[in-house]
Amino acid sequence: MARIPYADTGRADIAPLAARIKAERGGKLLNLYRMLLQSPPVAEGWLAFLTAIRQQSGLAARVRELVIMRVAVLNAAEYEFQAHLPFVQEEGVTEAQIAGLRAGDTALFDERERAALAYADAMTRAIRVPDDVFAAVRRHFDDREIVELTATVGAYNLVSRFLEALRIDHD
Repeated sequence: MARIPYADTGRADIAPLAARIKAERGGKLLNLYRMLLQSPPVAEGWLAFLTAIRQQSGLAARVRELVIMRVAVLNAAEYEFQAHLPFVQEEGVTEAQIAGLRAGDTALFDERERAALAYADAMTRAIRVPDDVFAAVRRHFDDREIVELTATVGAYNLVSRFLEALRIDHD
């Protein structure tokens, strides 16, 4: 059960933004956004930022979803994991690979994906990325992709921390 109530999306000052979020997010207003709407300015900024990460970034969707799933595992954010499970499956990630994400076993991933996953682990666990981990990322990603990979990992650490701190209910 969430620690504070979800916003009343029928309120006149919230309804237009709630309708926009719903329209932009596939016709559904997730509990995450229902909570964010307690602060319309934060919800607005969140929407813009996460839309840029998930829908406007040039980072390969498969890599993006793999690191999002790994961040969810590392932060014990099951809401986030379940929310992105359909997306990672759409990218062809197998059940064995998904199990590997949960276990921290990257043997079933290619070298590029392993580099991105190691980067996500380092950013999430230690914050400061060791030089060897960054060098592996550098071999496989250009400057823009590195910025987008870094922003994705950072953004989804934010998402998982928000979800877990407020104990937002699964949809």
